[in-house]
Amino acid sequence: MALMGVQLVVSLLAASIMQRMAPHFSFARWLLCNGSLFRFKHPSEGELCALAGKQMPKQTRRDRKQNGESKPLTVPKDIDLHLEMAPVKMMDALVLRFFLEYQWLVDFAVYAVGVFLFTEGYYCVVDASKEVNIGALWCVLIVFFGLKTLHTLTSHYFRSEEGGERSVCLAFGFLSLLVAMLVLVVREEYLEFGLEPGFSSLFDNLEIFVRQQGYAEWSIPVTKLSVKLFLAAVCAYIGALLAFPGLRLAQTHLDAVQMNSERPLIQILLHMGFLSPVVVLVLWVKPIARDFLANAPMGKTSVTLVSSAAFDSMRLWIIVALCALRLGLTRYHLQAYLHLAKKWVEQMKKEAGRIAAIDIQRKVTRVFCYLTVVTLQYLVPVLLILFSTLSLKALGDFSWGVGTEETPGVTPAVVMSTAAPVLSAGPDEDEDGMEDMEEDIQATAARLSETFTALRSVLTPLFFRGFLSFLTWWVAACQLISSLFGIYFHQYLMQN
Repeated sequence: MALMGVQLVVSLLAASIMQRMAPHFSFARWLLCNGSLFRFKHPSEGELCALAGKQMPKQTRRDRKQNGESKPLTVPKDIDLHLEMAPVKMMDALVLRFFLEYQWLVDFAVYAVGVFLFTEGYYCVVDASKEVNIGALWCVLIVFFGLKTLHTLTSHYFRSEEGGERSVCLAFGFLSLLVAMLVLVVREEYLEFGLEPGFSSLFDNLEIFVRQQGYAEWSIPVTKLSVKLFLAAVCAYIGALLAFPGLRLAQTHLDAVQMNSERPLIQILLHMGFLSPVVVLVLWVKPIARDFLANAPMGKTSVTLVSSAAFDSMRLWIIVALCALRLGLTRYHLQAYLHLAKKWVEQMKKEAGRIAAIDIQRKVTRVFCYLTVVTLQYLVPVLLILFSTLSLKALGDFSWGVGTEETPGVTPAVVMSTAAPVLSAGPDEDEDGMEDMEEDIQATAARLSETFTALRSVLTPLFFRGFLSFLTWWVAACQLISSLFGIYFHQYLMQN
């Protein structure tokens, strides 16, 4: 197995370029600061006093605090306030919360796509079946980093003592646990994830591998029921992480559709992007998707419209296209979020009474301060679906084109040699340390090669097909559930 091959060199080169280019050019910074997003500036106390028809106090807010005057400056709520718009600039974005996490994740995702495309082309040109797919490793890392980012954002909701955010996360977690337990008992004839053959392949190959290492009496003390219970717990965790991203998606979707009321094409694309998780769910419902295309009813007979291998490829293409559509609609959703400041001011004008000037400034400023948080909540679920699909293609031995269907994962576990590799020694005992270092590198490479060979023999493509298919489907299901609840909440509960 070639460890120091072309793939690893390109991977290290991509990591080096990402590190060196980050201070000069960043796709994440360009996404926010390319001049297409506009924020609203908070009004100053002088502007509020002028709109209220009163003279600006000579003492500033700091002077009033130093003199012991705690009474804030108040203005009527129904003043004719119009917020000033300004494009989001780089210096404005650098002070946003979680900006560094956002920049690193988005840039890493862009370079991961580049490495994945290179490995796909490399596998088309060269027979690299014995090499480790570096592009798949980058995609798996994006999935883990995306979940970690959502965990960081959700932990802040748990630390909050107000607003009931913790209760919302727990409620969605328990709901996801119940739904996952129901989904996991559905037979493969209806939901074709391939979990049953995947776990069977994992257990069989693991038992063979362990016995080859000398543990003849060893047996796997894990049942399929315990594995499904653990998987249901993981699903509940993912459902809790995707609760607020789904609620936020519903809010920005409604606002974006309203903002583009005079652009029907954009509205259609927004609706398609919002309902794209439904398409992802249907693609794994066997009677609706695969059976309908493979045995389409035509009178008293059935016609095969698409072969099974072609359907697998078509499913990958559809999911990638839907993710590309949602990524293309990012600007509309972010601008809809930034318009919450204007929306709040318009709502304030309809109310009676007075309000402190500092409260107006805080409300307007707070919307912009959470821009990167909202961006992460919109992008991370899309990246999870996209890169889990790319990992499914690479690790599950699928093809982008129509080809012959093969049965993956039938190769038994390969015997991993326990003896140390034989290395050539120098004729003299007093050779310099360079040769010893080279031998150590060769030994390390040999051990890594044996480790990857063992992993490939246990974690077969049949296992990855089942696990990654279920992961992709479940992320789409969680986002659909939370976003539909968000639509109901913002459309009906908030108006009552």
